[in-house]
Amino acid sequence: MNDMSSFQAVEKSVDATKLEIGRLMEIAGSTSQISLDGQMLSSLANDDDPSIAMSGQVGSQVKIRVGKRWLIANVRALRLADAESDLILGQIDFLGEGEEDRFTGRLLNFRRGVTRYPTPGSRVHPVSSADMKQMYAADERAHIEIGTIYPTDDIRGALYVDALIGKHFALLGSTGTGKSTSAALILHRICRAAPEGHVVMIDPHGEYSAAFKGTGEIFDVGNLAMPYWMMNFEEHAEVFVTSTGADRQMDCDILAKCLLAARAKNRAAEGIGKLTVDSPIPYLLSDLLNILQNEMGKMDKAGGTAPYLRLKSKIEEIKVDPRYAFMFSGMLVADTMAQFLAKIFRLPGYGKPISIIDVSGVPNEITSTVVAVLARTVFDYAIWSRGEAQRPILLVCEEAHRYIPSDRVTTNASVRKILERIAKEGRKYGVALGLITQRPSDLAEGVLSQCGTIIAMRLNNDRDQAYVKSAMPEGARGFLDSIPALRNREAIVCGEGVAIPIRVAFDDLEPEKRPASTDPLFSELWTHVGGEDQILTRVIKRWRSQGR
Repeated sequence: MNDMSSFQAVEKSVDATKLEIGRLMEIAGSTSQISLDGQMLSSLANDDDPSIAMSGQVGSQVKIRVGKRWLIANVRALRLADAESDLILGQIDFLGEGEEDRFTGRLLNFRRGVTRYPTPGSRVHPVSSADMKQMYAADERAHIEIGTIYPTDDIRGALYVDALIGKHFALLGSTGTGKSTSAALILHRICRAAPEGHVVMIDPHGEYSAAFKGTGEIFDVGNLAMPYWMMNFEEHAEVFVTSTGADRQMDCDILAKCLLAARAKNRAAEGIGKLTVDSPIPYLLSDLLNILQNEMGKMDKAGGTAPYLRLKSKIEEIKVDPRYAFMFSGMLVADTMAQFLAKIFRLPGYGKPISIIDVSGVPNEITSTVVAVLARTVFDYAIWSRGEAQRPILLVCEEAHRYIPSDRVTTNASVRKILERIAKEGRKYGVALGLITQRPSDLAEGVLSQCGTIIAMRLNNDRDQAYVKSAMPEGARGFLDSIPALRNREAIVCGEGVAIPIRVAFDDLEPEKRPASTDPLFSELWTHVGGEDQILTRVIKRWRSQGR
């Protein structure tokens, strides 16, 4: 009985490979044209094999025989040849090729790219689920499975970990498409595959703490304890210098001179021949204030006392403001750099490979500076640890458009500089970048094109769609045309992290591993009443104390 059923399965696959649904009309290096038999496509629409049933639709695949090889192409666009006929003209993009099994005619050993093109007139065949299993089967490289390949429910979509992380990746999708849950799923699978890894995630809304409380370390303003003296001069200037124009340059010059003197007073500076204003040497804020006071008292200053007073008042204000205590507390003056790097970078990780840095409680004025310090610290560590046993770090940035905005959105801030530098140079030093954003068109020009893998969920904005398409290789453009039609928790994945572009439905994530990003149900929540007095009392208390 088993032999008979396997024989029937082979017979069915042979029949599937003999099916002809059209001809190749025109061949070009990128987009080519096929003609399809509309009646034949209608007859296949109810086939048991979902891949064959989808034949000829936009986003489906077709195959063309060239010698003893099968070429696989993606259908990008369709139109009726004329109103009176059943002939359909379609544009296709070639994806790759595989060998033809001489016994069954099926596809074997699929690989990306095309070495030999077909000639016009070649027969066009549908791609079966058996073919798709060959196309999307993960090879021996390290990989994680994230979901199922459309339109099947059993063919697994895989991402190659080294290519995904090593060449940067971007996860894009409009609000409400399941972007945060998908990001959590990918990071959970990476952490499960590499329990001694080193992942740092910047979480601007406090969404991911709930998702990683079991598998990662959670840091917020209560326990981050980031030493202020780890800022370089540019970051110091962003926090301490409030003036603009010509005054700003004068204030920066004074701050640089006094900051260098304050760093030089620390014992850790002894024996350092090239002490600079950027060196991460601990110093006391009180020392910096005293040096500013002494400099202000000298008679040779050209700009009067105003610059010194501006700097002094800002430093004193930050020193006493409890909102800044996570960074500017008097307790953070000790040389704790090794401990800080060890806990943030998970060196060692003790089986918790990811750090979630919740910056939702950081004062808005210095959020960008805090992210800049974290990103630069990752990059500087990678540079200065060359020659040591390598510990590559993945830096994941949620709401990336806030930190790497395009020229038309913002100014030239330090956080944008360092993240752009990581995007361009990070892979040389073992620093990987993962960008998550709902507005890819607001990202700095060129950053998206530095991402080797793009995971695109539904994007509702025309400008965002056009921006993503412009960053993708030509062969993936047909897939990206279907971005507006994607369902929630579905994505197009193209680039280095996959063998060929795929449309994938993400796996369900266990409730305890999901981020706290669920949209409020107004229709249900607006039916609840009672306890408002106590709610207001508690909210106002937290509001006034600026704490949770």
